[in-house]
Amino acid sequence: MKKVTIIIAGVLMLAVTYFFLWKFYPKNIGMIYGLAVLYALDLYLYWVYHKNIWSGSWVRGSILTFLYALPLLMIIGMAIVSLFKPYDNWNIEFKGYYAGFIFIGYVSKLIPIVLIMLSDFVIIIRKLFRYRKKKNETGEKGMTRSEFIKKAGLATGALFFGTLTLGMFKWVYDFNVIRKKVYLPKLPKEFKGFTIAQISDIHLGSWISKNEFAEAIQIVNDLQPDVIFFTGDLVNYSTDEAYRFEDIMGRLEAPHGIYCTLGNHDYGDYKRWKSKEAKQQNMEEMYDLYKRLGWRLLRNENKILQKGNGQLAVLGVENWGSMKRFQKYGDLKAAMKGAESAPVKLLLSHDPSHWQLKVSKFTSTIDVTFSGHTHGAQFGIEVPGMRWSPSQYVYKYWAGLYSKENPATGQDQYLYVNRGLGSIGYPGRVGILPEITLIELQS
Repeated sequence: MKKVTIIIAGVLMLAVTYFFLWKFYPKNIGMIYGLAVLYALDLYLYWVYHKNIWSGSWVRGSILTFLYALPLLMIIGMAIVSLFKPYDNWNIEFKGYYAGFIFIGYVSKLIPIVLIMLSDFVIIIRKLFRYRKKKNETGEKGMTRSEFIKKAGLATGALFFGTLTLGMFKWVYDFNVIRKKVYLPKLPKEFKGFTIAQISDIHLGSWISKNEFAEAIQIVNDLQPDVIFFTGDLVNYSTDEAYRFEDIMGRLEAPHGIYCTLGNHDYGDYKRWKSKEAKQQNMEEMYDLYKRLGWRLLRNENKILQKGNGQLAVLGVENWGSMKRFQKYGDLKAAMKGAESAPVKLLLSHDPSHWQLKVSKFTSTIDVTFSGHTHGAQFGIEVPGMRWSPSQYVYKYWAGLYSKENPATGQDQYLYVNRGLGSIGYPGRVGILPEITLIELQS
């Protein structure tokens, strides 16, 4: 009976989640398959611990079951409440923490799930080979492997929960300035020492406080860069997320201007719109916002920067991502038109897979490409001698500076992947801090 109840709960949960995604965020409907696996593993873990949970009184078992199922119940609550008040209209601070604790709840269960599955695998192997566990010297059985794994799972789950919670309240605003020098043989002498501040993936729909965002903008200004590049994903779902931050964004300044490009989230594709006209209106509002700010949005076009007799071309393409679900609007040929003779070309392209598959093989060398998109998964380890993030299993170039030779021209070219300033999904960061980059060009 208990197994049947657990299975019914899982099917119901999957149906509720599917309805929520279909109604509000159809672009993410493909997530349902991964969520189905996650829910199945969640129920499997509960079944492993259910005897321990219900080993005491009925009240104790009920409380522990409620706490275990809280992330599931929060998703159900989100779906039900959204029928009356759309999720987009919820208080932004409440929404951020609400989604954050759902994420933390599930991620904290992943390590125990992996440990328990490994333990079950060992048990199956032992049974296949008819292996019997020996008793200890006193003749009594010690702690079994299964019991040890269960306790280790609880300990690691608690550790992850605490770490991810700290990442949501502290490290998400622990801005990290990274300075790099890039050497370009053809750089005009007038641009020697030219500095570029890059920010990316602001995701204004995820910012809970305006104060922290103002702090980040001030850090950029304090660097006194010659030019500022913003490489896309200003918002999560729609342009109106940016309006409450417009005055702060307007504080950014650089003598040679601010240039930007669009990211995959900026097109409004992750939200269900009432009509095509409403979605197009959202895009027009994005263009108008950039005009008011004085940020030059480059949509498959370029701008030539002039210092004395020296020239430097800034190119920008619309989003181009290798994955099927991402837009492929970037047009390098159009962006290059009129900039062919510039001795140095700098490109703003949101997704680093564009550099890997298109830019690095282009008929004309793009000296430096500036990208973002990956966020470094907002989770990982970066210490001297070791760099790791789940992002590296999806993107070959996921954070920092890379270089390779263009086979078409024989010239070296560079890619810089910014770790992002904001967050999405999990409203926090652990190990991969929000980044502001300062690139200095040298000859």
